[in-house]
Amino acid sequence: MTALPDPLRPWLKHYGSVKPNLEYPTYTLYGGLKEAADLYPDNVAYRFMGKSVRYRKLISDVERFASALKEKGVGKGDSVLICLPNCPQALHAFYGVSRIGAVAVMVHPLSAPNELIFYIKSSGSRVAVTLDTFAGNFIKIRDEAPLETLVVSSMKDGLGIAGGLVYSLTLGRKVPPLPDSECIVHWDDFLAGGKGEPLPDHRFPPEDPAVILYSGGTTGTPKGVLLSSANFNATTTQTKEMSGLYQRDHLNVLSAMPMFHGFGLCIGIHMFICCGGTCILVPRFTPDSYAKLVVKRHPNFIAAVPTLFEHMVRSNHLRKADLSSLKGVFVGGDTLTSSLRDRTDTFLRERECMSILREGYGLTECVAASCLTPKDGPRKGSIGIPYPDMYYKIVKIGTTEPVEHGTDGEICISGPSVMIGYVGEPEENAKTLRLHDDGMRWLHTGDMGMMDEDGYIYFRQRLKRMIVSSGYNIYPSHIEEILNSHQDVESSCVIGVPDTIRAQRVKAFVVLRPGVEKGEAVLRSIKDHCRENISRYAMPREFEFIGEMPKTKLGKIAFRALEDMELEKHSRYSGIVESSNLTAGCPENTVL
Repeated sequence: MTALPDPLRPWLKHYGSVKPNLEYPTYTLYGGLKEAADLYPDNVAYRFMGKSVRYRKLISDVERFASALKEKGVGKGDSVLICLPNCPQALHAFYGVSRIGAVAVMVHPLSAPNELIFYIKSSGSRVAVTLDTFAGNFIKIRDEAPLETLVVSSMKDGLGIAGGLVYSLTLGRKVPPLPDSECIVHWDDFLAGGKGEPLPDHRFPPEDPAVILYSGGTTGTPKGVLLSSANFNATTTQTKEMSGLYQRDHLNVLSAMPMFHGFGLCIGIHMFICCGGTCILVPRFTPDSYAKLVVKRHPNFIAAVPTLFEHMVRSNHLRKADLSSLKGVFVGGDTLTSSLRDRTDTFLRERECMSILREGYGLTECVAASCLTPKDGPRKGSIGIPYPDMYYKIVKIGTTEPVEHGTDGEICISGPSVMIGYVGEPEENAKTLRLHDDGMRWLHTGDMGMMDEDGYIYFRQRLKRMIVSSGYNIYPSHIEEILNSHQDVESSCVIGVPDTIRAQRVKAFVVLRPGVEKGEAVLRSIKDHCRENISRYAMPREFEFIGEMPKTKLGKIAFRALEDMELEKHSRYSGIVESSNLTAGCPENTVL
C-alpha cells in the first residue's frame, strides 16, 4: 500500500512497543494451519464437549475432507457453503476448502429457507455442508436452489465414541431422518469417497478469494463480503501485535463467537490456530454453560460481544471465580456502554484479572477489528486507535473531503485487511470502495465517527440510523448511551416512528434492570435523567418498557424489528400523531 507520512497517523505516539509497520505471512488460510501443525503437532488444537484433538490429527482430518471435495469435482475458485456451528466439522470443512483453493461461504446454521436460497445463488455454491439438525431447510429449497451435493453431518461425528453414543441416545433421537436423495451424502460416506490421491499444491496466491461472509442484514439485504487469505493474514498479524500475542506457549481461547462471523472466525479461531493455540469450541452459547467453561478451562483470551459480558458480570457461577489466567479480554461487534465497561473492569479486577476490557471496532468488510483500545492508554468514549498499517480518515458525509479533528463525519478505512469487494454488487462496490485524491483505496464504512487530535477514534453510530425530526438530525446511539447510564435501565433502543407533523418522532424502548418495577415513578426518573442530558429537540416523545430486546442472530439489538413493528402500527392507525398508552402501569408515558 502507499506509504503515508507519519503526521497523517497521529495515533503512532500511543503505540508504545507496537510496531507501526508489519510483515505479513504469504500463506493461505490452510497454510497457517499447516505451519502450526508442523511446528506443534502435539499441541491440542481444539477441545469440544470433552474431546481433545491435537494438531497432527486435525491436519489429517482436514486433508481427508479436502480429498473428498476434490473427488466431488470441487476445485480452485469454486464455492462451498458451510452452514455449521462451532464444531470440529466446521474446522475440517473451512480449512479443507482452503486446502484446494476453493472459497468457503460461511452462513448461520439457523438461516431461514429464503436466506439459504439467497446465499446459495449469490455465492454460486454447488456443495453445502450442514448438520442433520438444520438439513430440513436445505431440503425445503432443493427445487429453488439445487445443490449438487449436500453433506450432512451429526453432532456425534465431532465427538468420541462414548460421547457419540450418549448423543445418539439422547438429543440425537429428536433429529428427523433424512429422505433418500442422490444429492444428500452423510458425513462418513462423503469422507469415504475421497480416494486419497495426491492433492494439488496448497501454496495458492494469498490474494485469491478465500472466504465469503455475509453482512448482518440489519439495515437491508445481506451482501456477500469477499475476502482473501491476505486479508485474514493482515488482521491476525495486526491483532497479535496490538494484543501482545507473540509467545507460542499454548494459549487457549474460548471460541464462543460463531464461525460465520468475521470476529468469531478470525479472532476467535484462526488467529489462535496460526499460533498453535487451543480453541475451546462453543457450539451453542448459554450464560450458564459459558460461565462453567470459563471456570473449568481457564482461558487466556476471551473475545465476545457486549451481551456476553453483561451475562458474565451477573453470573452466579463466576461470583468466586479466579480469572487470573486471562491475558486479554476483547469486546466488539456492537456498541459497548460506559456502564458495562466500568462494571466489567471492576468484575475482572476483583477476580485477579490483570487485563482491562479492550474495545475494538471493525466491519466484516475488514474481516474483523481494525482499531483497538490501547492496553495502557484508554480514553473514555473512544474505540481506540487504528491497527498497524491501517489508516483511518473522517470525511464529510457524502464526499471524500477530510474534516478537521474533533468533527463528526463518515469513518473511512484503508489498509491490507480491506475486502476484495461485495459479490455481484458493482454499484455497491463503487459507492463503498473509492479512490481518494491521496491515491489510496478507501472503504467508506457507513458509520459516523470522530477522530481527536491524538488519533483516537470515537464511534457515533450507523449513518442509516439517523432520525430526522422537524428538520433536526438525531442520532439514536447518543440517546441510548444516556438512557443506559440511568441506574434502573439495563438496555435501550431508540428509533424514529412516523409522525404527520415532525416526519419522525423519537421513541425509546427500555428494558429495566431485574427487580425494578415499571410504573410512573421509574418513568418519571428516566424522563428527568433525559431532560438533564438530551437536547429538547432530541428528547424521546414516547417510552415503552419491554421485557427483552429483539436480537439479531449475532446477538445485536435488532432495531429494524422494532422499526417494522412501529411501521405496522402506523399503517393500521395512520393519522394518529401521538400514540396511545403502550406501557402497562404507566398512564402518562407517551408525551413529554
